Amino acid sequence: MTEQSAASLTSEPTPPGPETAAAKPAEKNQKPRGLWGDAWRDLRRRPIFLVSMAIIFVLLVMSFFPQLFTSVDPNHMDLSRARQTPSAEAWFGYDTQGRDIFARSIYGARASIIVGVMATVLTVLIGSIFGLIAGYFGGWLDSLLSRFGEIFLGLPFVLGAIVILTTLNPATEVPDAFKITSLVILSISILSWPISMRIMRSAAISARNQDYVKAARALGAGPVRIILRHMLPNCLAPVLVYATIALGSFIAVEATLSFLGLGLRSPVVSWGVMIADSRQYIQTSPHLLIFPAAFLVVTVLAFVMLGDAVRDALDPKQK
Repeated sequence: MTEQSAASLTSEPTPPGPETAAAKPAEKNQKPRGLWGDAWRDLRRRPIFLVSMAIIFVLLVMSFFPQLFTSVDPNHMDLSRARQTPSAEAWFGYDTQGRDIFARSIYGARASIIVGVMATVLTVLIGSIFGLIAGYFGGWLDSLLSRFGEIFLGLPFVLGAIVILTTLNPATEVPDAFKITSLVILSISILSWPISMRIMRSAAISARNQDYVKAARALGAGPVRIILRHMLPNCLAPVLVYATIALGSFIAVEATLSFLGLGLRSPVVSWGVMIADSRQYIQTSPHLLIFPAAFLVVTVLAFVMLGDAVRDALDPKQK
């Protein structure tokens, strides 16, 4: 053995340089991200997501704490000010009964958003349960649930809502705020759940053929455990996108039903009720319609923009 090789064996290892020392913490901090981690990282870079979330945050604060935006009672009437145009005292003017439109627009966000959120949750819940069961088991059960969903999907939405709301809540009855709100949520959910069922069913059919489901089944896991523990987390992405867009659509549906006299009615304060009250004065007093309609349009647009951003972030083809 030469002196040079002996020296190389006995010499101490060279201490790591600054580049090597800096590389180790960087490698240690880089943890593998899943689908949701990548989606969140992508969403934070999208201006459309940030703008929509800012609008939705303001709307949620407006719904839970309307006193932060106005101190006026939305139901206070002063007939001497009926249909007065916007002024410094009342930024949006007064409605046909002398109520402050700005205050009613602020307080109206609560009912409209509650209907949209609850209808979306109920729709996705019903559709996801049926979709997972149909997609996992397949066969005659899949055919039965699919045909059952097509019955509701084939009903015209407005006609079905008219039948449900007029049957369960006749116009001759004294309006009850909780009952009317519950019926509107129920009617929207009954007529909309087949769409979320189809989305979840397609995702479940794709997931049940994956290796992790086959492995869980081989290890003796039951259907309930496989569906809830393995399939559900991997099938949520497309349903979440649908739910985000549907929430804005359901808020618009509530306004449509209220405009037709079938949805929310006074004493409930909502944008749809305000638009319905202004339909006879659109030409003479357009401010009665413009301001609640503007709140409605901005809200629906914010949720649609959020849904588009989430869809693009979760779609691997967009990477």
